[in-house]
Amino acid sequence: MSKAKKNSVKAQSGDPFTRWLVVGMVALVVAVGAFFFFTTENKESTASLAALDSFSPIGEFEAAVDPAQGDGIVFNAGLPLKINVFEDFQCPICKLFEDPIGPYLTSLITEKKAEVVFHPLSFLGNGQKDDESIAASNAAYCAVDEGRFLDFHKALYDVQSSAENSGFLNDKNLIAIGKKVGISSQKFSDCVTNKSKLVNVAAATDSMTRYGVRGTPTTLINGKVWERQSPGFDVNEFKAAVEAAIK
Repeated sequence: MSKAKKNSVKAQSGDPFTRWLVVGMVALVVAVGAFFFFTTENKESTASLAALDSFSPIGEFEAAVDPAQGDGIVFNAGLPLKINVFEDFQCPICKLFEDPIGPYLTSLITEKKAEVVFHPLSFLGNGQKDDESIAASNAAYCAVDEGRFLDFHKALYDVQSSAENSGFLNDKNLIAIGKKVGISSQKFSDCVTNKSKLVNVAAATDSMTRYGVRGTPTTLINGKVWERQSPGFDVNEFKAAVEAAIK
């Protein structure tokens, strides 16, 4: 082999030390990147959960899951005024609805002025094993068994991530949210991790077709879709629609 060819082979094969040094540097960069990713994610989760440190619980209120209403979560069944709420806990517009109107809906429940039916949907998830819409809705159904759906429902919106499918609504954080609002039973934790309410979540999502719901949030007042007139969600406008339905 000529000297030129020898040099060519050497150049192609490279110095073993250099190759391993490059491999090591790449591995280090990946490891550092992963460390900062998970550290940042954990900090964001901690900050979000810390927002619930001053959470004021509503308390226990009994609800029932009604198969006749697409496995809707029903409060005050049988009252003449009936309100249906269709939502996905990852939906940012649902939070814009919940923040001003949620307290009013809660008052209708606690004061027994209306039958209110919540339909936790799961169409904004990624469709994978870690689907966060499914996980959150499943956990919400688990909270029904604890009599704490209203508290858990509010808390999910209080800590809603700024991005859908961000990884925040995992089992660990959902259980932590439960503890923040007073749900500490092993039964709840097992229900969350085992996804024990998937049948309910699927039924609620399937009921969208039955009710003619195409997106979230959608609210029905005595069977009629509430069409807001203002750009945002005005609680006074919503109250007026509810009061008009009573007359």
